Amino acid sequence: MEKGKGAIGSSGRRWAVEFSDNSTSRDILDPPGFSRASLDQDDSTLSRQKKDAESSWKSQKAWEVAQAPFKNLLMMGFMMWMAGNTVHLFSIGITFSALWQPISALQTVGKMFEPYKDAKVDLLGPKLLFIALNLGGMALGVWKLNSLGLLPTHTSDWVSSLAPAQEVEYSGGGLNFFG
Repeated sequence: MEKGKGAIGSSGRRWAVEFSDNSTSRDILDPPGFSRASLDQDDSTLSRQKKDAESSWKSQKAWEVAQAPFKNLLMMGFMMWMAGNTVHLFSIGITFSALWQPISALQTVGKMFEPYKDAKVDLLGPKLLFIALNLGGMALGVWKLNSLGLLPTHTSDWVSSLAPAQEVEYSGGGLNFFG
């Protein structure tokens, strides 16, 4: 090779690369400290790390799904508070929704956590939290039914021959005219 000139391929170009070289990588010695066995181990370690990362992602997403009813609880509680304690169409609709949403969510617990099923992911905790929060939502709906007076809580609600419960207190206006 002449001084000052690069490697010239068979075509005569100055910086050409020969792709028709038939030598294999086995002809070239490995650098000092490199072993092909460690390369195979790195591949298995990398795949194990990838599986661990995927299972931790699935576990994190399962907990996010389990905590989702909490946001619904806060929203539903605010809507019930805004509806007031009088019986009218809006309060009945909100109460029905507060009872129906947890019931339908509890029927689909298995489907909700199906994408996160894995041998390394424990779904018992997220499922129990999901169920507990939905039961809390149902309790909120039942409480609203009671505050509206739609739950039969007195004996007179069950037996028509009994008189309604006596009021314990009576409240009147703010001014006393007789006295």
